[in-house]
Formats: sequence, C-alpha cells, structure tokens
Amino acid sequence: MDQTRIVTLDNGYHLFTRKVNEGPVKLLCVHGGPGDNHEDFDNFKAGLAGKGVEVYSYDQLGSYWSDQPDFSKEENRKYLTVDYFVDELEEVRQKLGLENFYLLGHSWGGLLAQEYAVRYGQHLKAVVIESMIDNLDEYTVNINRERDEMFSPAQVEYMKECEASENFDDAMYQELVAKLYSVYLVRHPENATRHVVSTTNTQVYNYFQGNNEFMMVGKLTEWDFRDKLAQITLPTLLTVGEFDTMPLDAVRRMHHSLKNSRMVVTPDGATATMLTTQMHFSLPYISSSVMLRQGNLWR
Repeated sequence: MDQTRIVTLDNGYHLFTRKVNEGPVKLLCVHGGPGDNHEDFDNFKAGLAGKGVEVYSYDQLGSYWSDQPDFSKEENRKYLTVDYFVDELEEVRQKLGLENFYLLGHSWGGLLAQEYAVRYGQHLKAVVIESMIDNLDEYTVNINRERDEMFSPAQVEYMKECEASENFDDAMYQELVAKLYSVYLVRHPENATRHVVSTTNTQVYNYFQGNNEFMMVGKLTEWDFRDKLAQITLPTLLTVGEFDTMPLDAVRRMHHSLKNSRMVVTPDGATATMLTTQMHFSLPYISSSVMLRQGNLWR
C-alpha cells in the first residue's frame, strides 16, 4: 500500500517521505541536486510494480516537500555539510524502520550513498550509485570537455565571460546552458514531473555545486572519496548514462576498484537516467534487485 509520511527529525525539522509498492526487497532512494526532491523517482512506482520491490524516498532538509530553513542565517549554515546529510539519511532510515535494505543514490545522492556505505554499511544489503563518481576533479574535467566539444571556441569564451562577471541571467548564456542540459542532463524531459515553478532550492544547490551543472565552483569541489572507496565491500551497482556528465572512464575505474560491483550504462541516458525510457530505466534496477535477492555476485 502506498504511503506518504512526515517524519520529525531530532533537530525539530520535518521531512517528507514516500513509500510505493509492496515486497520483501526494501529500496531507499536518495535524490540529487543538491536541493532537488524525491520526484526524480516517481517512475519507479510503475517500473518496479510487481517485482517485489518496496520503494522508499524522501526530500532532504531544504528540499521542496520538506522544511526549508533560511540557509542565509548563520544558525542554519551548520546543516550545509556532507556530514549533516549523511547523518540525516541514517536518521531517516531509523524513523522508517529499515534494516538490511538496498540504498540507491542519484548524483549528489550517490555521493551521500558512498559516504553512508562506509559509515553505516552494517544496515545495508547493497548500494546503487547512479550517475556519481568518487571525486569532483574528474567530473570538472569531463563537463569542460563536453562543453568544448558541443560549442565553438567563441561560444565557450562567451560563457566564461558571463561566468566571470556573474551575468548568469544573460539570454544567450541561458540558451547555451539549456542546450547542454538537453544532451547531458535530461534528454527526455517529457518523462519528468512538471511544475509551474522551480522546485530546486537554489540556496542549497549554489552552495554545494555552483550556478549550474557546468560551473562547478561550490563547496563540493573539496570532496574526494577516492582513498575511501575500497572500504565499500557491499555488493555495489554503478549506473551511468551513455551521455552522462559523469565520466565513463571514472565509473569503469570505480568498478574495477570495487571487488563486488557491477556497472550498467543506460543507452540514450544522461545524468537523469531514470527519465530515459520506461524500459531502459527499469532494467538496471529490476535486474539488480533480483540478482541481489538470489545472492548472486555481479562479476
């Protein structure tokens, strides 16, 4: 039975949570952004229906359906850390009563999933890291390469000039960013949930990421998990889109570094692989759940 539930954190804030479908396999999904919301996983209800997978998702603090503190206030800035959001994930697990469950993290959520698997892995059966690598240095190199390949040198220079002057509202700059997004971020927007207003919390997004996906200047530039990745010994599924902002070579390196991992590339997928086609987005998650349930290794 589907269920919407508001959980109250120990810090007094309230988070939106959702459960869809029924089954013995418990899958908790962590959204990206930072500052996006659980609606990225809306397709999972139909895509995993009848597969024995019970899907949980939630909106992180500051995200659309949960409480949104004013992060410009000094007393709230303590929540803008990776450590906070990892510990928040653990508290959500406790509030939902999940144990021996599967964790799926998309993009920023995949960063949190890696951190969680090392700190709280005793609660997990397996982890799915979707469109996220173990550092942001290789990501930055890749998005710059993608931009250079898509546009002329003059267009790239124009974007850099807008960024240097923080003229992000420039019409041509916005048009070029939209073209990048249509190829590397969301190739199939018709499959996404629609709103008449933006649902992204820009305070959270700008602090961690920057102004857009192709301008990595936020706090996450300091994040590097490469030295800790091998501490993840759980079965791990790495998924990436054919046209992802995340570099395929880095995902392959992670796959070879993780002793119990499998890598799946989604055809015609970008960073938002769950918004590709119904068939393509479903296959990696269905196959991973079935294989894990049967106790098979992924190599």
